[in-house]
Amino acid sequence: MSFRTSVNSCVRFSFLTLLLPCLGTSAFAQGPSADADNPVKKLSLEQLGNIEVTTASKAPEEVRKTAAAVFVITHEDIERSGATNIPEALRLAPGVEVARIDGNKWSIGIRGFGSRLSRSVLVLIDGRTVYTTLFAGTYWEVQDTVMADIDRIEIIRGPGGTIWGPNAVDGVINVISRDSKDTHGTLASIGGGNVEQGFASLRSGASNGERLNYRVYGQGFNRSSEFHGDDQNFDGWRAGQAGFRMDWAKSDHDTFTLQGDIYDEAAGESVQATSYTAPFSQIVNGDARLSGGNIMGHWMRQLDNGKDFQLQAYYDRTNRHEPNFGDLRDTFDVDFLERIPLAARQRLSVGAGARFSQGDELEIVSGLTFDPAESTDQLLTAFIQDEIDLVPHRLALIAGTKLLHTNFTGVDLEPSARMLWTPTDKQTVWASFTRAVRTPADVERNFFLSGFEGLGPGGIPFFARFNANRNFSSEVLKGYEAGYRNLIHPNLYIDVAGFFNQYNHLFSEEITGPPFLEDTPPPGTDNASVPPHLMLPAQFGNSLQGTTTGGEIAPEWRPTSFWRLRGSYSFLVMHIEKAPGSIDIGSAPGIQGSSPQHQVFAQSSFDLTKAFTLDLLYRYVSALPAQAVRAYSSADVTFGWRASEHVRLWLVGQNLLQPHHAEDGGDPSSLVQIKRSIYAKIAWTR
Repeated sequence: MSFRTSVNSCVRFSFLTLLLPCLGTSAFAQGPSADADNPVKKLSLEQLGNIEVTTASKAPEEVRKTAAAVFVITHEDIERSGATNIPEALRLAPGVEVARIDGNKWSIGIRGFGSRLSRSVLVLIDGRTVYTTLFAGTYWEVQDTVMADIDRIEIIRGPGGTIWGPNAVDGVINVISRDSKDTHGTLASIGGGNVEQGFASLRSGASNGERLNYRVYGQGFNRSSEFHGDDQNFDGWRAGQAGFRMDWAKSDHDTFTLQGDIYDEAAGESVQATSYTAPFSQIVNGDARLSGGNIMGHWMRQLDNGKDFQLQAYYDRTNRHEPNFGDLRDTFDVDFLERIPLAARQRLSVGAGARFSQGDELEIVSGLTFDPAESTDQLLTAFIQDEIDLVPHRLALIAGTKLLHTNFTGVDLEPSARMLWTPTDKQTVWASFTRAVRTPADVERNFFLSGFEGLGPGGIPFFARFNANRNFSSEVLKGYEAGYRNLIHPNLYIDVAGFFNQYNHLFSEEITGPPFLEDTPPPGTDNASVPPHLMLPAQFGNSLQGTTTGGEIAPEWRPTSFWRLRGSYSFLVMHIEKAPGSIDIGSAPGIQGSSPQHQVFAQSSFDLTKAFTLDLLYRYVSALPAQAVRAYSSADVTFGWRASEHVRLWLVGQNLLQPHHAEDGGDPSSLVQIKRSIYAKIAWTR
């Protein structure tokens, strides 16, 4: 046995020995912290069950009274995990698949369907959706903020379409930043390591002494590429970002928030570029130049008799210049919500929203085009939800529906019904049924994508092309869920959830006819002429169907006041198949084999003294056969030291059990391996 193998085995044994007693975690999970400014650190498990979340219903409600599989990653959880970005923090949640594709891209899903753009998950930042209607999903590499300014991340596992509208099919992720009244003073941090080569942030907050609080921030980082067996090393990443937030309590009834961000990035990537002239196909390594900004305003008014309403509006500008395409996009969104108590035991919520996203798609290579190149996507929504206490404080029914209309679809409905039973103050039983949809995007309705298949008879180039499908319809989910929470003992808590989902009209890749000789410019291209070539016609369709079945268990145990154990186990079975009459060319195995069947997470947290903390994290992810990714185990260590009242230091090791390992096969070149990483960080506050 080599020295390296011996060391890796010893490290793995040490982690497993410390973490074996730990089975899971939950939305209640929160332990003591050395951060004296963090009010959550003093709360018991029972008190943490009373933390209010807003993502499940757009209204504040206690976690223990939520009829959904909700999980909260708190500010302290993020800090103690050593996460440097939002996707890394999401690894703490059960049922969430997080796989790093390379140095700046992730594949993320909830209860299956993990993908580069998380197309079946709606992602929000402070209630502002960051879902793009171009490629149907979220570009995770441009969703960033100062991690110390995140108050919590609320995750709903399961459909949330009734509240949030389309594309909240498998779950909702809402990143919620801290109120500016909680970030007075100055925070400066700097750090670096072998992969996180250098990062720094500066934030300053203050108040006018009355009702106005504000902060401004700036940050930047430089990240190295991951391990590449072919030495391509294309995925270096550097970025800078700045922003502000203002919170104004005009009166006891009215509060206003105004916030905004700007960013500029260079994210290295490897793309397949196809053209109708020689060399026809090639791998291109280069930087994606990414920039943009957003501004959002939010107004909330508390009325008499428990009534209130909220009005939110935002504008977002996105500039993407990638080696094979470009997207310039302006998005406008407005959302209204009103809550009305109808009686002592009944509460009604109504709302409406509108979104307009105008895009200009730039043709870089002839094998990837949009027709039309300029378009405006529209989304109009309205919803109503009624919550009725059938038995006061014990049994509740929550029912409602979302009405939606897009430029690609007619009117559609997303109804749901949920039952919540709290037999005691420490137990919760809930069950639900929901219908949710993922609406068509430009990538299905207006997109032409060609791939070079080789040279045909007589040396004629042979291509396959996916043509735009003007009839692509919404993907549909019917979801059935149930869950149980119990504070078994003041120091022991358990959260269990199970689900069964039926999917119809899923995305497929259909052959639409035999090969033919083409000598005219392909649709959407600017080429005046192209050489004759053979073309196999295909189209994106809705010809897959399937089911997912599984569940998550997430307990937490606090053996002593200075030690907590938490973690989770997630189980998933997917069955994806062709619908009758489908001529899909093989998408089903790729979808089914791109999500892990088993996931295990465990964390052992110690407050060694008032100044020193130690967190040990372990995770296991089963194989992804469609991605040629084997099962792997990994472990992280975070050591924190409060050196003085104003200075804190962290030493963090990530992916420590092996020098490098693969997590996803999403790049067109050889499989990228995620490297072992060590970094140090120092923060100063005043």
